[in-house]
Parts: sequence; C-alpha cells; structure tokens
Amino acid sequence: QVQLVESGGGLVQAGGSLRVSCAASGIIFSLFDMGWYRQYPGEQRELVAAITRGGNTNYADSVKGRFTISRDNAKNTVYLQMNSLKPEDTAVYYCNADSKINGRPQFRYWGQGTLVTVSE
Repeated sequence: QVQLVESGGGLVQAGGSLRVSCAASGIIFSLFDMGWYRQYPGEQRELVAAITRGGNTNYADSVKGRFTISRDNAKNTVYLQMNSLKPEDTAVYYCNADSKINGRPQFRYWGQGTLVTVSE
C-alpha cells in the first residue's frame, strides 16, 4: 500500500516559521515528483511548491522567497519550510506524489492533509 504521512502542522503567529514533513512508503520515492498543495475552505486545491525527482523546484508566486521545498531520498521524505508566515497562508496543506509519462501524471497519491493556522 502507498502511504503519505504528514506531520508538523499547527498554529503559528504571523511572521513565524513552520516546517511540515511528508514521509512516503510503498513507492520508489526517488522516481516520483513531489509537491505540496493547499486548500482553503470551499476552494480548489492549489499548488504551493513542487520538486522533481531531479531536484528542480517551482513555487506559487504567493510563496516565493518565503517557502522552500526539499527532499531527502534516503528518508523517503519531502519537506516544506515556511517562513514569514501570513494569515492568508492558513489552509490545509497536502503532500502529493506523482509519477509521469510524457509529462502527464501516471500515478498520483495524496497525503491526508495537515492544518496550518497563522494568527495575526
């Protein structure tokens, strides 16, 4: 079975920092692109940050310069370091794992989500 287990969410004051983690099992981790998405109530899930199996990264404009995605293939874990947090960062954050063929997702897996709340 494939499992993505998230941890590290919680409550933080504006301007503070938080790191969320996602530990994967049941996949060959090094062959997957990994990402973090977030979802506001009543909204579609949106991409926050992604890191390819080759280590290339991309970020949503709203988090550039504040968030950093990284991966540790030896630990089958992807991280999202969130700095200078703002109240608008409050959302449920989801871990994602993708394998692609010709640029299209072949297998896609999701974590259970972890709530990040940023207070003013």
